Amino acid sequence: MSRLVMKFGGTSVGDVDRIARVARIVAAEMKPGRGIAVVVSAMSGETDRLVGLARGAAGEGGNGDRLSGKAFDDEYDVVVSAGEQVTTGLLALALRRIGVDARSWQNWQIPFKTDAAHAKARVSDVSKELIGPSIDSGVVAVVPGFQGVTEEGRITTLGRGGSDTSAVALAAALGAERCDIYTDVDGVYTTDPRIVAKARRLEKISYEEMLEMASLGAKVLQTRSVELAFAKRVPVRVLSSFVEPGAPNPGTLVCSEEEIVEKQVVSGVAYSRDEAKVTLLGVEDHPGVAAEIFGRLADANVNVDMIVQSEARQEGRQNIVFTCPDRDAPRAAETIEGGKGKIGVEEIHIRRDVAKVSVIGIGMKSQVGVARTMFAALAQKGINIEAIATSEIKISVLIDAAYTELAVRALHTAYGLDAA
Repeated sequence: MSRLVMKFGGTSVGDVDRIARVARIVAAEMKPGRGIAVVVSAMSGETDRLVGLARGAAGEGGNGDRLSGKAFDDEYDVVVSAGEQVTTGLLALALRRIGVDARSWQNWQIPFKTDAAHAKARVSDVSKELIGPSIDSGVVAVVPGFQGVTEEGRITTLGRGGSDTSAVALAAALGAERCDIYTDVDGVYTTDPRIVAKARRLEKISYEEMLEMASLGAKVLQTRSVELAFAKRVPVRVLSSFVEPGAPNPGTLVCSEEEIVEKQVVSGVAYSRDEAKVTLLGVEDHPGVAAEIFGRLADANVNVDMIVQSEARQEGRQNIVFTCPDRDAPRAAETIEGGKGKIGVEEIHIRRDVAKVSVIGIGMKSQVGVARTMFAALAQKGINIEAIATSEIKISVLIDAAYTELAVRALHTAYGLDAA
């Protein structure tokens, strides 16, 4: 008996007509000896509506005392998780209408266990004892994404984009042959097609490459879902939900490196405009200072990416530059300012009009000259590099945000990624 998990995002289930199309797509995947589970998001716009209701009831924007922290987060999860429950029932009804035996499952019925970090929970376990035999009997299971339940039976949510993680976790628990993520694009592209008209769809991409692309700005898959797929070795296929059943819809397969015969040196170019550059000038240069700085930032939940350290002009001092999400920049500055005396920093500068552009490819492991190609292409366009970060399969540079699109186009061409 084989098993398949299918996931449909908010735009795919945006109204009753789209849900009817999803039902037809699911029906087309049914065949003897295959059990199917479908993970769904809330209808597009519904989660935002529910978030607004929750915040309004908690006093945000009003004259009353605003609830926050634990007093807010657990009930917030109860409210915002309702959108997916509605979709499960609607899709089950649409499937039954076309003669497919289906039923909805809520996360507490499976159960889909998470930790108690409300609004940002992590999956701890997914039971297959009940849902597995049910889908094996031919009943399509429709499951809400984005949410779970604690050991104490309280509803949790996984954070934005969490339905991808829900689908991969369910596929891993069921031992599914594949997890198909249906979205509003027809696969993973070499870069954003809105910027580069010659961007092309990739037939296959490795877990490592997809993880880097997701973390560096590509919005196709949630980063945590790729991490989980990589860890559990779940093949994931990204494809369009707006193609009618029977029409070509190959998508992109996210799989292990060993399954990719011909490895490109660079598979894609990613970018992120949600960046800020924090410069610390005249930091005391002795053991423990860096640990103090980045420990404070970690405690403040500031996610640090690029880090560059260099000697300052004064003896016994150093300069440290790092990047963080733009929304975290004020908190980063406040955190450093709060420990200024202990850290010994003389000046703190924040620059928010920057962007990160990255090239990613498993072929970089065995190829020389990749960095030279990148730097030469940017220099030819007059683009200055402010910081550099590398890993085994990626090179990222920080540049002026005004040059983002120019840099992406130049690098896409330089590495031969333009479609013929």
